[in-house]
Amino acid sequence: MSNDTNTTTLLPEPTSDLIGSGQEGSLGDQIRGWASRVRQGEMGALPAVAGFIVLSILFSFLSPYFLTERNFANLLTQSAELVMLGMALVFVILLGEIDLSAGVTGGLTMCIWIVLTDATKLNWFLALLIAFVAGLAIGSFIGFFVARVGIPSFVVTLGLFLGFQGLELIIIGAGGNYQVQTPAIVALMNSNLPVWGGWLMLAVFVALSLATAFWDRGRRTAAKVPNGPLSLVFVKSGALLVLGGIAVFLLSQDRSSSIIAIRGVPIVVPIVLAVLWIGTFVLDRTKFGRYIYAVGGNAEAARRSGVNVVLIRFLVFVICSFLAVGSGLFTAGRVGSVDATAGKDIVLSGVAAAVVGGVSLFGGRGRLVHAAVGALVITVITNGLGLLNLPSGLNNVIAGAVLVLAATIDALSRLRSGGSLFRR
Repeated sequence: MSNDTNTTTLLPEPTSDLIGSGQEGSLGDQIRGWASRVRQGEMGALPAVAGFIVLSILFSFLSPYFLTERNFANLLTQSAELVMLGMALVFVILLGEIDLSAGVTGGLTMCIWIVLTDATKLNWFLALLIAFVAGLAIGSFIGFFVARVGIPSFVVTLGLFLGFQGLELIIIGAGGNYQVQTPAIVALMNSNLPVWGGWLMLAVFVALSLATAFWDRGRRTAAKVPNGPLSLVFVKSGALLVLGGIAVFLLSQDRSSSIIAIRGVPIVVPIVLAVLWIGTFVLDRTKFGRYIYAVGGNAEAARRSGVNVVLIRFLVFVICSFLAVGSGLFTAGRVGSVDATAGKDIVLSGVAAAVVGGVSLFGGRGRLVHAAVGALVITVITNGLGLLNLPSGLNNVIAGAVLVLAATIDALSRLRSGGSLFRR
């Protein structure tokens, strides 16, 4: 294949008879097609969703507090930092790479932010911008050595994982601990939208879902590619409306144990959903996103098709580190402090969230929503075991077992779909 071959050769060609007939297929055809893909090993987030449901049912029987409105809000807040980090790592894992420094990148940038705001009295927002710029610089550093120099990402990011912990000690000081006193950051993880704000959030996201779906259909029609049935669009939007409506309704109930009412969707929820929507849009509906999947699936074929593989590899590490700063910010807001160990323990949980959710470690397969589902599964395990007052070590044992199981399912599904366990 020559270098000037159009990049669309990386994508399957539409079936001409469907274009000519204008038939879109029924909803039943779509369901049967999905079932066929599952049988062939393309399960996506299905195992994670099943695990989430089973674990939720199990913990609801074992603890009377698990299904309460207060614990539901706690689950969403506790999972926010892990969801953000998992989504950051998806961009890297889609290329078959890894970033072991993502957690401490978030921790280091928060150390920079807290020292600038506390010690130098710099405006907190300006200090936060500096922290995000530092995240971009770290991602650029990793991307250069991985994409341009050719050092394995495991080696580069492991070195930074160790080195950044030393930098945190230098910045914060051994045994140092800075309290987060910025009201906006504290409110980020501890305050809620007004009740009407939760319903408005739901309406906006349902409207975005419908608008995106019709925009997709318009683009496919213009490209003379067959669309799926219109009924499928309304089924998906209806499911989003119902499930989202139940969630907002539960969060709108008073969940306080005092005379001061606490109700509403946590502020962090629409922020995470916005990042999820933007990231999904980039991966699913832009050339850059298609190139990421192409490079992750077969880097040499992508290069021969004209994709700048070096640039793609570079940019995904920049994106990963940038989003990791957001995860560190969520952690600082939830914990209420920043110390010299910030971000040390979360990175492996972020990788676990992506893999448990259905993102393939072999690259080229997975979506951001998979990481979100995986993060919820891990948070349910942590939350449920905490409610049962079981040893904290058991949480790591179960999470590790779930991760190995998810990786095994990924490997077996790859074999079943005709892939190989060995990358070329």
